[in-house]
Amino acid sequence: MKVFSAAALVALVGTASAFSTSSVKRASRTAMKESVMEEPVVMEDPVMILPTQSQALPFMARPAALTGEMVGDVGFDPLGFAKTSEDLMNYREAEIKHARLAMLAAAGWPLSELFDKKIAALLNLAPLVDANDRAPSLLNGGLGKVSPIYWIGCLGVAAAVDLYGMKQKENANYTPGNLNFDPLGVFPKDKHGQARMQLAELKNGRLAMIAITAFAVQEAVSSMGVVDETPFFFYPLLQTLHEYANSGYIQ
Repeated sequence: MKVFSAAALVALVGTASAFSTSSVKRASRTAMKESVMEEPVVMEDPVMILPTQSQALPFMARPAALTGEMVGDVGFDPLGFAKTSEDLMNYREAEIKHARLAMLAAAGWPLSELFDKKIAALLNLAPLVDANDRAPSLLNGGLGKVSPIYWIGCLGVAAAVDLYGMKQKENANYTPGNLNFDPLGVFPKDKHGQARMQLAELKNGRLAMIAITAFAVQEAVSSMGVVDETPFFFYPLLQTLHEYANSGYIQ
């Protein structure tokens, strides 16, 4: 009987130790898993690999100053104007100024040809556009008909905007063209949206610079206003088709 009791006691102790050992192992595994899960994962920033060739001109080497960090940078500098990052910032500033001015001009040029005569007749003034509906320009002539007060006003506004821009350059986070002018609040708050908006402005500005140059050359060569030479861009479609039909373009 004593032998049986001793054997039972040994079995119970062995079973208890087995349960205790397995519980300790499970607790140890759980603690290890929790410690692994709690360890912070450090993500390294991806390293930007710069292309050796220009994206805009693949047959030419990428200019050293154009690192692709700026919005709209496609490695286009065939004459090598930008030698340093400071040069690049100055050229980007000039590009944005010309782009914004060109967008205003590309809209104002055809609008002046459409409405100048109507406004002049309403105010009993002589129209500035000529008999062929061409706006005054260096190639078309007619700049002498513009009042000096207008030129003084343009210079005053341009000077005020430039002085304000020079003041903004003192800010530590200044970027070229950033005048903090957003009265409608359309500029995004996130970096991705801001880059998208800046790229859209650059693309439209570059296109406007080409367009305004084409306007001047086209009118000088054809002796006809752009609104009359390409009326389908500026007049209602039915009116344009009617005029084409009467002039023999549409049989």
